[in-house]
Amino acid sequence: MDVRVLRKPAGSLIATRLVQQTTYWSRVKRRLGWSALAFDIEADGLPSGDVLILLREVGAGATVAYSPFGPEKLPDGDRRGEYLAALSSELRRELGPACLFIRWDLPWQSPYADDEDRYDAEGNWLGPPETRLRELRMNWGVREVGLRKSPTDILPPDTILVDLRGDEGALLSRMKPKTRYNIGLSARRGVSVRVGGEEDLGLWQDLYEATARRNRIAPHGGRYFRALAQGGLSDAEVRLLVAEKGGRPLAAMFLSTSADRATYLYGASSGEDRNLMAPYALQWAAMNAAKEGGCSSYDLFGVAPNPDPEHPLHGLFQFKSGFGGSMLHRQGAWDYPYDAGAYSAFLAGESVAEGFHL
Repeated sequence: MDVRVLRKPAGSLIATRLVQQTTYWSRVKRRLGWSALAFDIEADGLPSGDVLILLREVGAGATVAYSPFGPEKLPDGDRRGEYLAALSSELRRELGPACLFIRWDLPWQSPYADDEDRYDAEGNWLGPPETRLRELRMNWGVREVGLRKSPTDILPPDTILVDLRGDEGALLSRMKPKTRYNIGLSARRGVSVRVGGEEDLGLWQDLYEATARRNRIAPHGGRYFRALAQGGLSDAEVRLLVAEKGGRPLAAMFLSTSADRATYLYGASSGEDRNLMAPYALQWAAMNAAKEGGCSSYDLFGVAPNPDPEHPLHGLFQFKSGFGGSMLHRQGAWDYPYDAGAYSAFLAGESVAEGFHL
């Protein structure tokens, strides 16, 4: 497969529903110390969209490249590996000799999502097969350096998309009865939702860190969310929503909108007053705000791939699946090494770095 790239200003990306591929996201990452590069792609002589690539130093003059949910467009679904390997190889001269590898956090639906053998009798997806088989399939037809399945997916591969088309009654009718009930209960108990500002970032950070402790996850620092909230005129918008009662914060979330899609980026809630059902009020407010902004879909951004009670994201699956959306199983993160030895050393460090993320 013949692939060519043309460098372009990072502020001139084509409008996309994937907020992580927008000019807005490039600005956020620049504030956090990344370099942001944008490219037009041509595959077999035909335009194939554009892509945002982030570049970061990792010590001793070395860099790594990362594309969050890029590239969006897949020219030929049967030649995924050929296309991605050719694109990675073509980008090497643009990324420079110090770049160890490029990691693609792919937005494409997993090729196993349409495989009937990957579902149980109840219709629940069993997930992709073992890594060895995934790599064999991905590298079919790749002649030079092979693609490696990344040991971690930076962005969530499994999500739920809610259809926002129709009136409020239509949205509610697609939800599970318990979810509808909890939305109404939160309203009856006096929970309200407002748009927050930069003055609410401290409030957010307190809720977020408390949530991270409860769920035993490594949180982002306040600098990250300040960068996210700075905003400005761009091709996407990110808002902080706060659910409260009597001025007391109960839950909060970051909502992004880009093109015709809204995304639930980050959420947090208090461990107290759970009976007020504030997270339900928050999601309902986010969906209505997204509809008013012209969005037709809402990405709940990260769940377990199925209802397995042993999965660490099972609680999120139960909560988010109640809003009546459909599952999307993305292909996850894949690496293309430029320096095999340095890449292996990087993976070894990544595996022991608690909370590490690109």
